Amino acid sequence: MSLGMIGRRNILRLLGALLIALTFSCLPPRAFALDTGQTKRVGSLVVYLGAMPAEIVKGHPSTHPEARMHGGPPRGRHEYHLVVAIFDGASGARVEDAKLSARVSAIGLAGPKKALEPMQIAGTVTYGNYFDLPDKGPYTINLVIERPRGTVRVDFMYEHN
Repeated sequence: MSLGMIGRRNILRLLGALLIALTFSCLPPRAFALDTGQTKRVGSLVVYLGAMPAEIVKGHPSTHPEARMHGGPPRGRHEYHLVVAIFDGASGARVEDAKLSARVSAIGLAGPKKALEPMQIAGTVTYGNYFDLPDKGPYTINLVIERPRGTVRVDFMYEHN
């Protein structure tokens, strides 16, 4: 298949999706030890937050798994795919038994609350859903992580370019 047949836009989408998958699957657990803007340690968990424009998955053929996740990519112009990866802080093991929800709000407003659905990316479990982010932000992202051992809440600030 030639590069012209694939198309530059689809290559950029594929590279973006690959970058997210590699970020979540290949970094060693110690890479998540610091509390940065998109990584937080809360209790015994390390939570990593990522967001990418939904445009990246809009070009997938209908048979592609990402074209169907969360009911398919939304049609809006300002949609972002919120992705969360969770690790055990002590062992570095990926947490795959959680039930997540997120509320994404512009500062001072109450935004929508949605379940973050489990997703298989590169053989590992992450959680995600689509959110409308029409402005640059900042946004507050309130995560609720429910596990058999209890519930944890963690807040992030997010701003996109």
